[in-house]
Amino acid sequence: MIIPRKALHRRTVLRGMLGTALALPVLEAMSPTAKAADAAAAARKRFQVIYTPNGYIMQNFRPADLGTNYTISPILKPMEPFRDKFAVIGGVDHVQAEALGDGAGDHARCCGTFLTGVHVHKSDSVLGNGISADQVVAREFGKITQMPSLEIGLEQPSLVGSCDSGYSCAYTNTMSWTGPATPLPITLNPREVFERLFGDGDGVDAKTRLAALRRQASLLDFVAEDAKRLSGDLGAGDKKKIDEYLTAVRDIESRIQKAELHGAEASLPAMARPSAIPDSYSEYARMMIDLQVLAFQADLTRVITFMVAREGSPHSYPETGVPDGHHPLSHHGNDVDKMNRLTRINTYHWEQIAYYFKRMSETKEGDKSLLDSTLVLAGASLADPNRHDHRDLGIIVGGGLIKGGYHARANNVPMTNLLLSMMDVLGVHQDKLGDSTGRLDGLLTGMA
Repeated sequence: MIIPRKALHRRTVLRGMLGTALALPVLEAMSPTAKAADAAAAARKRFQVIYTPNGYIMQNFRPADLGTNYTISPILKPMEPFRDKFAVIGGVDHVQAEALGDGAGDHARCCGTFLTGVHVHKSDSVLGNGISADQVVAREFGKITQMPSLEIGLEQPSLVGSCDSGYSCAYTNTMSWTGPATPLPITLNPREVFERLFGDGDGVDAKTRLAALRRQASLLDFVAEDAKRLSGDLGAGDKKKIDEYLTAVRDIESRIQKAELHGAEASLPAMARPSAIPDSYSEYARMMIDLQVLAFQADLTRVITFMVAREGSPHSYPETGVPDGHHPLSHHGNDVDKMNRLTRINTYHWEQIAYYFKRMSETKEGDKSLLDSTLVLAGASLADPNRHDHRDLGIIVGGGLIKGGYHARANNVPMTNLLLSMMDVLGVHQDKLGDSTGRLDGLLTGMA
């Protein structure tokens, strides 16, 4: 007679001193049978949106040919190792980001409408938008996860007043909206993200607990005994998964601590940068990406939006050899040298997105990877930034929930049509979103 193993509860955590608690990755032992574990993994779906600001040099983003044998473009070159895991989708527009009588303000409108398809209200104090696609999904997925969604960014937002020609800063600060007047703020400090994910616990107030954690070097010191106890009851596969997971948690915690130490020692101007944010943009981006991977791995959330910079960002990237600010350079006036420099910045952003695909594809969940259960939308809400063009946007759809490896085009339809089809793939049906006029199911199967 085969006796089914006793299953761990899917919300099992490692507990330690001072009320510390560390979420676990999804383990085989959280299902009573291997068959049930496979079924649970197959049913688990995730949604990731990655936003890059200020548009692209489109002839360097959009592949010249359609189909599966397309030649990858210069900007997308970092994504070539994952070619079979994404599709380049052309011919989708955001007409609602155009002026439509409201004058200047394209950066605010394009970011505000990216996931909503709503023409946002022009005011520096009164907001008007719609619910964003990620939050439609989060309403459903959040019923079974600790956090409905995470909103992550890499650039300090402007908090009040107008950020673009009379539009509220809310429109350029985030792409996630739970309703017409409720934007969700991004978190940009890795320490804050880490503590949201792993600072949970009870018995001691949060301030005391977190102060103790910072003094004691590592969260893992507090839960080591419980990890040892639990590991003795697990199979070889789960033991290996926990070991890899705890190693990843410790690695990123150590990187945050090093950034904090550097920040404390650095000679800073009067307005100091937040602690735990590395000076290197790529180091910062990858730290935040690793935190997102951990959040998915522990099934703390299944919906994340990630802004690699704020829309209208003047940020410069000396790592690329380009000293110019991003936004000023995006108004290149068709100057070839400026266009080449902007392409380098565009490509650099896609190097970070490629790192996300790498980390998700190498992080295992059963016999598959996290990427296999994730639907990814990545790109910009401007096409040619020099003209503030909102038609034929530069985007990809990727992950393991759709067919990849091709370049396809729609017939200049609202991007919200694509978003509705993506939500269908995730099992979240919505009749309409913003200015949608239908669906684009064929594009997600390579048939259109």
